[in-house]
Amino acid sequence: MGHVSRYVYLVRHGEQLDAEHGLPDGPLSGRGQRQARAIAERLSGVPFSRVRTSPLQRAVETAKLMTEYMPSIEPEPSALLMDCIPSGPTPDMPSVFEPFYGGITPEEIAAGEAQMADATAEWLSPSRDDRHELLITHNFVIAWFVREVFGAPAWRWMGINQANCGLTIIRVRSAKPPVLVAHNDLGHLPAELRTGLPVDQPF
Repeated sequence: MGHVSRYVYLVRHGEQLDAEHGLPDGPLSGRGQRQARAIAERLSGVPFSRVRTSPLQRAVETAKLMTEYMPSIEPEPSALLMDCIPSGPTPDMPSVFEPFYGGITPEEIAAGEAQMADATAEWLSPSRDDRHELLITHNFVIAWFVREVFGAPAWRWMGINQANCGLTIIRVRSAKPPVLVAHNDLGHLPAELRTGLPVDQPF
């Protein structure tokens, strides 16, 4: 038996319409739709066995647009890919992150921690066969997966940012730790479609 590899493709949803007005969810903007089509074209040759999406509207719409380019594959919603707060403040967390937790309840943190424990158990465990899986989800969820691959401290998901329809790929191997193959790859997006990163972050 050779080495079995499971490839997990993590895509942040496209730009949400009116996101700057603080709406928790909504449809994609025109630019978000173009982002989804651009990454769909890029990934159209990958033999995905499954496509899972966050149940939130902005992710479902991204998944629907992407799977138009992928014959015979239907996106399935998964609560494990919902937007969430992956962890709470820890003693080793730099104080610069403390204001972030101002309006967040202990219940939200507990729910996010439980969700992410289940999500990483689901997708970062080795499979019996070679497979490619596509997950359409949210910035914090992808950041947590990246942190998990590196075994970094819990707070370290903060400050790991993914653009709308950026591509992160993790390879899960049977006998070795998982590998980050690509992170927030934006090669499929022209400059005017690169949105969703903090404004002070250069491309």
